[in-house]
Amino acid sequence: MHRWIPGLLLLFGLFSPVLAGPESITSLRDGDRVARQANDLRAVVVYRQGIARLFSFVEQRADLFPATRPNGPRLLSERQRETVRTTWKTLLDYYLALDALERYHGDFHLMLSAHDRARSHRVTYAAFLAKYRFGLDFIRRVENDPKLAIVLNDAVPELGLPVGSYDRFKFRFLNVLTATRFAALNAVGKTLPSATAASVTIAEDEKKIWQAGKGEGGRLTAANAMNVIKQSGFQLFFPVQAGVSEWMGDAKVHRVHRSLVSPGQIDAMRKKMLPGDFMLQRREWYVSNVGLPGFWSHAALYIGTPEERRAFFAGDGAVQRWIRAQGEPSGDFEKLLQRRFPKPYALSLKLQEHGHAPRVIEAISEGVSFTTLEHSADADSVVTLRPRIPKAEVALAIVRSFRYSGRPYDFNFDFQTDATLVCTELIYKAYEPGQGYRGVRLQLEEMVGRTAIPANSIARQFHEEFGTPRQQLDMVLFLDGQEKRRLAVEADVGEFRKSWRRPKWHVVTQDLKTGQATP
Repeated sequence: MHRWIPGLLLLFGLFSPVLAGPESITSLRDGDRVARQANDLRAVVVYRQGIARLFSFVEQRADLFPATRPNGPRLLSERQRETVRTTWKTLLDYYLALDALERYHGDFHLMLSAHDRARSHRVTYAAFLAKYRFGLDFIRRVENDPKLAIVLNDAVPELGLPVGSYDRFKFRFLNVLTATRFAALNAVGKTLPSATAASVTIAEDEKKIWQAGKGEGGRLTAANAMNVIKQSGFQLFFPVQAGVSEWMGDAKVHRVHRSLVSPGQIDAMRKKMLPGDFMLQRREWYVSNVGLPGFWSHAALYIGTPEERRAFFAGDGAVQRWIRAQGEPSGDFEKLLQRRFPKPYALSLKLQEHGHAPRVIEAISEGVSFTTLEHSADADSVVTLRPRIPKAEVALAIVRSFRYSGRPYDFNFDFQTDATLVCTELIYKAYEPGQGYRGVRLQLEEMVGRTAIPANSIARQFHEEFGTPRQQLDMVLFLDGQEKRRLAVEADVGEFRKSWRRPKWHVVTQDLKTGQATP
């Protein structure tokens, strides 16, 4: 299981093997196929949970998605329209991932083993049901205000969808072919070996769809149902850029235990970094990227080793005065950390895999943890940013980060509480400005009912402030992953400034020679 839970916004699971590749489940060997079926079914549950929570937000926001048709005309503010768009883009992100799963397991009827057919049918059916059930619910809510369709029909370039995406969505789920496919999958399932996995969500979604009156299952025999399943015309998927559907569903087994940033590059990175720097990171091929907005998906704070911190703070009178003001008469920063946080400090010294020393603190699935740079930067793209603040303020930021050590990961993605933290929240709260402390002012956003800041928005803010008196960060190093060349290259600040605009499928549109995205 992958250690990181990167970024923000509606990630509700920890499963690292994603899903579908460009081939079919039937091409896998027996052992690999069984493991893939189990992982993919768990991924369906994760995505369904994300959609369910997203729809819960929709139901709570009657000001955006009215429960009944408004009595008169209404005009959404720009902020409200942006919240509607964010909700829509997140929903579609989940649907594209579920599309990939359903497509990959769609040839279940070709398998010789009844148990194999049953397992892949379950993935196909669970993915289909989640999309159909919540698709009907979402359409019903949007149709209360026809003007919402105007907002939702805008192009969604982040996901490769053209103008008219809502009209396509509506046609897809208010379609006799979809209703017939539901009935057919239901009928076929009754002929296959039973299993309890995902049965609760399947039963719940089936019930909702039957209540909506869209099913025709009573008049479909099992034989007719199988004929329906075999006809690809009954499988409606979103039209996206060539190669994107494969990328959406490809598995981490595409590059097992191999990231684009190399160990040598990480070693060179370490020599350029200073305590207080922080990283934005991107990892391809993970379930955990689905539902997160934008290209950058994780953030981590570089604190260095005790030796590196001593060298960094040495000779700075302002730092020593600040340390003494905190009650440490020696002016030694390490003694201050050790006295205030004895248990976290001991953890920060404990060597980890391959004898590497911890140099990073980050919020991951296990909670706020000390990790090695070799582990944290083992990614596909990494950028290091350095705040433009005095060293005394860096010292305070590191002290603040130690305070959060061991706190659980915040699966609600809400910055309002300190009891649990998400990755960018650790960066935000370490550098949060206060009285006599300039810090770094990161712009919070309302993300589907939660106050947060995606890692990608930090990159966008850097771009907007660059070269102005408001600039708060400098770029130290950008290692830009190039999937087709199977490596990461050092890129300049101009390329980093454009990175936040990248679509999620950037890796499949890069030019082989230049590594840049092609039209």
